Amino acid sequence: MLTLKTSDLSPMQLQNYLQYAIAPRPICFASTIDGEGNINLSPFSFFNMFSTNPPMCIFSPARRVRDNTTKHTLDNVLAVKECVINIVDYPMVQQMSLASTEYGKGVNEFEKAGFTMLPSQLVTPPRVAEAPVQLECVVNEVIPLGNQNGAGNLVLAEVKLIHIKEEILDAEGKIDQAKIDLVARLGGDWYCRVTPESLFKVAKPLTTLGIGVDALPLSVRKSMVLTGNDLGMLGNVEHLPATAEIDAMRTHAAVKEILDATIGDETNRERELHELAHQFLANGNVTDALKIVLL
Repeated sequence: MLTLKTSDLSPMQLQNYLQYAIAPRPICFASTIDGEGNINLSPFSFFNMFSTNPPMCIFSPARRVRDNTTKHTLDNVLAVKECVINIVDYPMVQQMSLASTEYGKGVNEFEKAGFTMLPSQLVTPPRVAEAPVQLECVVNEVIPLGNQNGAGNLVLAEVKLIHIKEEILDAEGKIDQAKIDLVARLGGDWYCRVTPESLFKVAKPLTTLGIGVDALPLSVRKSMVLTGNDLGMLGNVEHLPATAEIDAMRTHAAVKEILDATIGDETNRERELHELAHQFLANGNVTDALKIVLL
């Protein structure tokens, strides 16, 4: 494993390693305004939500690595403590990227990138009409992390109004993760797209107490077939099945076939049973998979 001491790396090297490793990152497409009324629109991938009550997002217009200059967005939120965070979907990603061009002060990136300015209701900066979600925010605080090349500036933006396009909502009025078509930032020129094919669910162990991987037999924990994800799913069950439930699994057609074919061959029997359990887990059948590995 390559081990790097950050103090031995240049800011450019640090930026490369960290931005490729800490990804994907959501994109804050921030519209701001200066004291003279000049509008700015720029994307930032040092961004996330950090609180629900109060509803707080933080993004960081970092000082430029190459020359240590600051960005117009930072200057603007220091002068006018308001912004709109426009969420970026796939249909607008190329225009969003164009808006990141370092145009001169006073140049309106809405116009340069071809976006539509939509008046906000509570704050002065306009919204991006094309964005599926627009968050009107007041800036509570700006925290500089340093004055050297690449130093971040944490903009604490409290969300006051949320605008959501109705076409991305489900029947219950909630955002449908498969419809919003989000994109995220990776390293260099790379992005990723959240498509229905790339989505998957992981059961949250919030209301139940999983038995833990350590409660599984050693042969299961040290399996040459089961993956870390498999073990995580098995360890998330609330309790081990009863002996009668495990024994009943022997009548399952696929299990019976393995048991009959591997009489006297414990090594291959375990491997084939684990492979079958792996298939069950891939299909979300944790209960039966656990019974199989416990046979």
